[in-house]
Amino acid sequence: MLDRYEPAAFEAKWRERWQSANLFKTREDDDRPKFYGLDFFPYPSGAGLSVGHCRNYIPTDVLCRLKVMQGFNVLHPMGFDAFGLPAENEAIKNKRKPGPMVEQYGETYHRQLDLVGISYDWSRSFYSCDPRYYKWTQWIFELLYKKGLAYQRMAAVNWDPVDKTVLADEEIIGGRAERSGAIVEKRYLPQWYFKITEYAQRLLDDLDDIDWPEGIKQQQRNWIGKSEGVQFLLEIANSSPSEAPHEGFEVISHKTLSFEVFTTRIDTLFGVTFCVFAPEHPLVNKLLERASDQVQNSVREYLDRASRLTDADRTATTREKTGVFSGAYAINPATGESIPIWIADYVLATYGTGAIMAVPGHDDRDYEFAQKFGLPVKAVIAPQDSTQQTQELPFVSKDGVLINSGEYSNLTVAEAQKQLGEWIEALGIGQRKVQYKLRDWLISRQRYWGCPIPIIHSAEGEIQPVPQDCLPVMLPDVESYEPSGDGSSPLSRIDEFVNVTDLDGKLGKRETDTMGGFACSSWYFLRFADPQNDDQPFSPEKVKYWLPVDVYVGGAEHAVMHLLYARFWTKVLYDEGLVPVKEPFQRLYNQGQVLANTPFRKPREGENLPVGEDGVLISFKDAKELPADDVFYRWARMSKSKGNVVTPEEAVDSYGADALRVYELFVAPFEADIRWSNEGIQGAIRFLNRICKFASEVVPVFNPQWRSQLEFADLPDTAQNARRSLHKAIKKATADIERFAFNTYISSLMEYLNDLTSFQKSVDLEALTSEESAVLSEAAETLCLLISPAAPHTADEIWEGLGKGDFTYNEPWPQYKEELTKDSVVTIAIQVNGKLRDTLEVAASVSQEELIHMALASSKVQAHVQGKTIKKQIVVPGKLVNIVAP
Repeated sequence: MLDRYEPAAFEAKWRERWQSANLFKTREDDDRPKFYGLDFFPYPSGAGLSVGHCRNYIPTDVLCRLKVMQGFNVLHPMGFDAFGLPAENEAIKNKRKPGPMVEQYGETYHRQLDLVGISYDWSRSFYSCDPRYYKWTQWIFELLYKKGLAYQRMAAVNWDPVDKTVLADEEIIGGRAERSGAIVEKRYLPQWYFKITEYAQRLLDDLDDIDWPEGIKQQQRNWIGKSEGVQFLLEIANSSPSEAPHEGFEVISHKTLSFEVFTTRIDTLFGVTFCVFAPEHPLVNKLLERASDQVQNSVREYLDRASRLTDADRTATTREKTGVFSGAYAINPATGESIPIWIADYVLATYGTGAIMAVPGHDDRDYEFAQKFGLPVKAVIAPQDSTQQTQELPFVSKDGVLINSGEYSNLTVAEAQKQLGEWIEALGIGQRKVQYKLRDWLISRQRYWGCPIPIIHSAEGEIQPVPQDCLPVMLPDVESYEPSGDGSSPLSRIDEFVNVTDLDGKLGKRETDTMGGFACSSWYFLRFADPQNDDQPFSPEKVKYWLPVDVYVGGAEHAVMHLLYARFWTKVLYDEGLVPVKEPFQRLYNQGQVLANTPFRKPREGENLPVGEDGVLISFKDAKELPADDVFYRWARMSKSKGNVVTPEEAVDSYGADALRVYELFVAPFEADIRWSNEGIQGAIRFLNRICKFASEVVPVFNPQWRSQLEFADLPDTAQNARRSLHKAIKKATADIERFAFNTYISSLMEYLNDLTSFQKSVDLEALTSEESAVLSEAAETLCLLISPAAPHTADEIWEGLGKGDFTYNEPWPQYKEELTKDSVVTIAIQVNGKLRDTLEVAASVSQEELIHMALASSKVQAHVQGKTIKKQIVVPGKLVNIVAP
């Protein structure tokens, strides 16, 4: 047996044996409880993984291995989110067809994950671009459509005129396409949506039932954005007030128009001094038809600028407010005053009604806008305890009373909200309601590489779902699939795909948009329960057994996209009686990133850098060739684009798979970022070396019958303490893995190995007693099992060296004895009036009375209580005694 960690000598051997034994195939034994551990569905959109990707795969694997050893049926699958923009863009860049490319990349990922020793059941694997899978994605689409939860409407999209494609908001920076640099245009195209807004309240409520990081849950609450308030009509004035505040703007008399606003602060109605329309508000053009040329020119110029910005750019809190006066006025129903209507891009047409009542005295954004454009600011809420004649504005707290509000003055905010809401309803111009910031989920993509939408458009304009016995609608294999130049899908150029007979036997046309990739990843966790089923998306019995996913692991960047969409689809399927759970993922963990020390070049004179950057990314080769003063290094996330990737192959070749696993587990808490370090991974190697050395020294004296030997043994203190240290390690390792505290799991085994080494040195290996041999044998066997989830290759090598058969994966997880996790001797702090005066080493079983007696007998304590009256003695068992003697 090797006395050191030499991965080249045994790791590949064990991986081959695991594969030959089909070791990781999912069990579904009736007498076992179940555990479903799952990593986020990866995109096969890069030529390979980095050690950064292993930051979540390795810890999930450790937990799943533990659960198998604890006697669970464990479902631990892996597949590939193969459809969508990441894969298509990679294929375009490499001038390849996306299908063969993602299959090749997926095979590479499979090989790399095997190399690291991840215990996936690959027999359940699939690609979301496989027709056997996306047939059921289309089936679920049709289910949503029949329930009124899928629909098509015209919508504005971001159009890149250089790359000739529709862009997502996150692909636009400062109004320009991130990739091409082109100024983005708005185009109106028919788009498909899923009506996730129907489930807004349930998506909020059920967050309380799942064990997720509070930050992720709060992001979803904010994204859903529940607001309770009043929605009401404001009338547009037929003429301008006698003194218009902006000279040069003419308002032409017109018929009465009105618009709706929604507010959560109806109590501030008397403080409304202007209104703001989103640039896309449908009444903007109505107002312009009757406005002066000067107004029209100013507004149209502003609308053009606003159309180039994303919603994220427009609503950024750090961005200076912009706007233009519309030339029109509305009537404040509370005061009867005419108030100007402005157009500003910080108001979104997709949120609320697309128009707001502005109260600059009590809203930060409105105040900033009013200050910039010289609009009036009126205070209508004052602090309840205010004695000042003036107050600092804006005053945004709801803890106040109304002022300057007519008959509602002196009411509290809560009282005024109730009474003014009732007043609005009594006038018949509005009602109290609940509103959500959440928008319906846009799923249309005018791209080739996606799941076809199973819809036929008849010649009469009727929308017809493809009959289910005709699913899947196959994505055609084409040579050219690049985005079209007019905003239509590349599929629209394929006549044999587009032209089809509709349900009435007449000529119809297929829908040519494809679904965004998030549709495919919104149900894959259900398919893993029954991946080979060609008759159903999944068997109800299988999902009843396996769902929910017990632990789900992946990046926090998906908080308000994939995680929200998967919850929505699960609830729809639950309502249909197809799945037994309302929530798909019971526990969620988000891993930290792996950072690499990455070279940057200082900018040249006059060189423009992206916002927030202070240098230019360069290769490691260029860093060596440039003058040292021109180069600096910064920790950056590993990525292919940065050229700072360490691959699993490089790490395993250089250090070994188990060293990589132990390093990534130990170096930092799971949720924290780590800095890749060759020195750090050497520490993992040293730890594995020590385990191998200890085991090799025990092999000659190993006693397989150690359990019976120890059952009634009367052990000396050193041996008994060694056993206590072991059982403490079992208890801590078990708890730490369960709670994703992998760094302390490894550190507890390091501490135990220190104690074990001390005991080993205290005995003579050439002349061991039977009790000492049993203690060392228990330690070797148990340590091997404890390290198995983290370092499975090393564990199996040691296991074989101990004369054991099978694999550690199939062995029961060690059980600790509670009585052996308690110390026989404890250190007690002795305080006088809360200050430490002495410490005592005492038996753990000592009584409180004995502790007090020993504390008072201490000469160090006597020096501080002599001549004083002892008022009280406070005992914290196992920790301290405090003598109170004022």
